[in-house]
Amino acid sequence: MNKPVSIDIEELSEPLTFPVEAYLSRDYADAEGDRLWARVWQHAGRVEEIPQVGDFITYNVGADSIVIVRTTPETIKAYHNVCSHRGRQLVDTPAGQHSACGTRKQFVCGFHGWRYDLEGKCTFKLDEMDWKGALTDERTRLPGVRVDTWGGWIFINMDPACVPLREYLEPAASILDPFSFEQMRYKWRQWVIFDCNWKAAIEAFMEPYHVEGTHSQLLAYGQYYAYSKAHRLHGVSGFDERDPALKMKQSSTITRAGKGKDPRVSTYELQNEIYTTVNNASTTETLVNAAKRLVDELPEGTPAPEVIKHWLAAAKADDAARGVIWPTISPEQMAEAGLAWSIFPNMSILQGVTFALCYRARPYGDDTSKCIFESYAIERYPAGQEPKTQWVYSEPNAEKWGKVLTQDFSNMAAVQRGMKSRGFRGTLPNPHQERKVTNFHRVLSAYMGTGTPKRLR
Repeated sequence: MNKPVSIDIEELSEPLTFPVEAYLSRDYADAEGDRLWARVWQHAGRVEEIPQVGDFITYNVGADSIVIVRTTPETIKAYHNVCSHRGRQLVDTPAGQHSACGTRKQFVCGFHGWRYDLEGKCTFKLDEMDWKGALTDERTRLPGVRVDTWGGWIFINMDPACVPLREYLEPAASILDPFSFEQMRYKWRQWVIFDCNWKAAIEAFMEPYHVEGTHSQLLAYGQYYAYSKAHRLHGVSGFDERDPALKMKQSSTITRAGKGKDPRVSTYELQNEIYTTVNNASTTETLVNAAKRLVDELPEGTPAPEVIKHWLAAAKADDAARGVIWPTISPEQMAEAGLAWSIFPNMSILQGVTFALCYRARPYGDDTSKCIFESYAIERYPAGQEPKTQWVYSEPNAEKWGKVLTQDFSNMAAVQRGMKSRGFRGTLPNPHQERKVTNFHRVLSAYMGTGTPKRLR
């Protein structure tokens, strides 16, 4: 088994580029199965999806299918979804779905009826005596997969020699721990098949640099000049206050005053615009309603910092009254957390105090020009009042996804097509605002053994 990849990230002194082979090459996509997906920690679901013993979900990536099952009230285990007899998958993916879920006391192969308990042991082999004792427990038990949890997410790794999950996630895990994502629950979850490579899909959500070109309607409500930082395998972006020429007077998080002469008004306008155009995500109804009252609760001329302080205190009190308690996060922690994180290789988290909007992209079978793209919102709810959700296939239109995500979708297939052009010389990522993208390809190159991205010429 290959040794875990170690990445040291230095500050970039000049821009980098990377080849389009990673998006287009059949050989590259085939190699990803062994060099990338078989070696990385990847989030496969949420703990809340399997609350009872026997509850399971499947996670499919490329040619691999993993069964994740709760074996005791405290234990979750994962196995390769394959019978040890002739290789039939034990759990079928229903037609029109990208995964399976349910509850079972055992897993039974639909081919010859071999049975496996929740611990992966083969408990029944039809006519076992025919093998004359050769069917040992070691030969017939389900191949195990490393599994662990962080922030309420279930992560799997098919490499038995992999580093522990916590080590893999650092420093992102420590920076994001104060948000207590494990206290959040699904608000909605949707998926779709896109006509682009999985990397083109997830990169669309790695930076706010595209706001001016893609989401121009948002410019009326806020400034979007951004920074982008590398943190080992992972990266974070946020709104940049460091350039005095921009005269930015806003937080690096989504909870900010917005753009306008009266921060009481602009704060509400920004929150309402985000909530209504990002599929009721990236903020909460509580925050929107508290912002709407600002013009009634504060006098005209109240400075923006006081408006933000009052607004957040009011929203926190509103949530507490309905049984939602905010975690304690200092201003310094909020600033360090930034706006959105990319967890290598295929997870994106846009976080707030009581919510997160998340994305995941992965290969669709062996097609280099298609991917499974998923988006979901999680939020804090009063105990027992979270909505009942399931994965829903949704066509990529504004009615299903909201205006902003639909605008993002419009770029993905067009990027895939454009990269095939004979006239495309190679990517020119912004070295300040798209550092997450560049770092993603540096890490990807290390796993794939293709060398680091090249300096721009």
